Amino acid sequence: MLELGAELESRDLDKERLSASEIEELIGQRDYKDFLNTRNELFRTRNMREHPPSREEAIQLMAKEPNLIRRPVVIRGTQMVLGFDEKAYKNLLK
Repeated sequence: MLELGAELESRDLDKERLSASEIEELIGQRDYKDFLNTRNELFRTRNMREHPPSREEAIQLMAKEPNLIRRPVVIRGTQMVLGFDEKAYKNLLK
């Protein structure tokens, strides 16, 4: 995003984790499963693709294990892009 000329506010989730209430607010009305990082070991070992956790359990797991959150999360106004998607970033900046 920086190379596209955007100014970013960032947060290192390993050092400053999101609380369950912050994750709940971030997800809002969106599908919580979209926020799960499918490359995360916990996602794979718990076979979350076939047996997804409940919304509440997923939020608690993401609060405890920040690498379970799909990143980056880029927000501009009411628009959000999850994961690396350069084309979506460009559309977000229009």
